[in-house]
Amino acid sequence: MRILLTGSSGWLGRFLAPLLRANGHSVTGLDVAPGADTDVIGSVADRALVDRVFAERGIEAVIHGGALHKPDIARYPAQAFIDVNVTGTLNLLEAAAKAGHDRFVFTSTTSLMISQAIRDEAGDAAVWLDEASGPLEPRNIYGVTKLAAEQLCRLAWLNDGLNCVVLRTSRFFPEEDDTHRALSGENMKANELLHRRLTAGDAARAHLLALEKAPEIGFDAFIVSAPTPFARSECAELKRDAPAVIARHFPDALELYHAKGWEFPRSIGRVYDAGRAERRLGFRCETGFAEVLDALRAGRPLPFAHDPAYISPKEDAAPA
Repeated sequence: MRILLTGSSGWLGRFLAPLLRANGHSVTGLDVAPGADTDVIGSVADRALVDRVFAERGIEAVIHGGALHKPDIARYPAQAFIDVNVTGTLNLLEAAAKAGHDRFVFTSTTSLMISQAIRDEAGDAAVWLDEASGPLEPRNIYGVTKLAAEQLCRLAWLNDGLNCVVLRTSRFFPEEDDTHRALSGENMKANELLHRRLTAGDAARAHLLALEKAPEIGFDAFIVSAPTPFARSECAELKRDAPAVIARHFPDALELYHAKGWEFPRSIGRVYDAGRAERRLGFRCETGFAEVLDALRAGRPLPFAHDPAYISPKEDAAPA
């Protein structure tokens, strides 16, 4: 299948483009920055460019991973988020519908599920988040535009019969967190695999499966995150004493952490439940917290990427 992959120079594209090719697909990469898997330099907000790529490359399906992200809020105005995340998505959906496509995969984010109240974590229990959670009240322009783009996908399915699978991915960036630095980056990423992170490799696998399953799904949105070991009934204790809950599920984790010089989270305020993606899409992440502990026990490299020096290609390519 001839696939247009947007965001091909980014972190997800680095993993997804080779995976698609390994599975027999022809990939045209579109990104605003050059990269090993990028064939066309330009923006999804440029409708003429999108139409030209569809015509010249004979595109048969789209995986739309290109976007402005949460750290970009400090660098770009709100209008840029609307242009790229909303108008860009509409451009691709309309081009796909016009071309008679039967599948479209959209990379969304769990961030759009986090209201300011959820982010403040002021309650007495962790917030359990699944696809039925709501109302959705994104706290910033990134979340607002990604939610709008999801709704455009829904309309494309209703109005044009374009099968669209939306993947609300949790965190998989390799760099340091742009707001929290209390723990080392590796320690924080390991902790987050308990409740709000996945690896880029797993994110790529989810997109490949979504591409294959889109015609039988029609339209749906899925949380994609490492499977949490926790149960909804543990939410109050997770907020009050997360180390006790972690130790109950993983009895030797504290010893392994101490040997590494790491710390457990004292409190966990939210948990993403990716169970529906497993039940309906047939997808489950291969890497989670248990695999981190396996690596620590065996002295192997950690099963996730951490790169404090990572810079988004679009920023790295920008003139000084």
